[in-house]
Amino acid sequence: MGALSLFQLDGRRALVTGAGQGIGFALARGLAQAGAAVVLNGRRAEALEQAAATLRAEGLDAATLAFDVTDADAARAAIDGFEAATGPIDILVNNAGIQHRAPLEDFPPEAFQRLLQTNVASLFNVSQPAARHMIARGRGKIINIASVQSMLARPGIAPYTATKGAVANLTKGMAADWARHGLQCNALAPGYFDTPLNAALVADPAFCDWLERRTPAGRWGKVEELAGAAVFLASDASSFVNGAVIHVDGGITATV
Repeated sequence: MGALSLFQLDGRRALVTGAGQGIGFALARGLAQAGAAVVLNGRRAEALEQAAATLRAEGLDAATLAFDVTDADAARAAIDGFEAATGPIDILVNNAGIQHRAPLEDFPPEAFQRLLQTNVASLFNVSQPAARHMIARGRGKIINIASVQSMLARPGIAPYTATKGAVANLTKGMAADWARHGLQCNALAPGYFDTPLNAALVADPAFCDWLERRTPAGRWGKVEELAGAAVFLASDASSFVNGAVIHVDGGITATV
């Protein structure tokens, strides 16, 4: 097998959570361009169908599976039902996430709970049922979306930082438990990307100036720049990579 063929995803199916827009949609597109059939997840079926239609118009194989990742029972029922009716989920990308910005001393407790449920509990809710099927087959790929905030903190987002630190460590825990069953469980840690989640920061000239000076690459990331790393982690090219957190951040975590 040639080196380039290791990156091909033909004949594999990838479920991407939070795939209606932003990073999730870009990751789904990149995996589909590498040959995977992609299944877009989110809570709003209409928005998902619009996103899937965009991919289909590009000649890509895209379907939808709407469910709430914060609901463990709904996630299990959706994944078990999909596997029974349609076929195996070979690749899982846990991308769903939210942000809430406020000084820590004023941070609303209910917002903290929403962050925990969406950014951390959802990984457990979706990964556990998906992994059970993968374990039975002796193979599978799980890619969690961490962040530069898995390692670094910034004022006003302490609870988000806590959740992304948990994502990185839960990824390591998945690898510790599931690598022996043939699964590769890893994480991507994006830096600052121009996405709907960061719209307030993108619109802030002072923040953009700080970011461009702080990041060695001198700019915001483009969501399509995450696709290559995702394809690597989803493919046979990463068959002995487990528990890794790969930073795609323009060098921001490499410098002081």
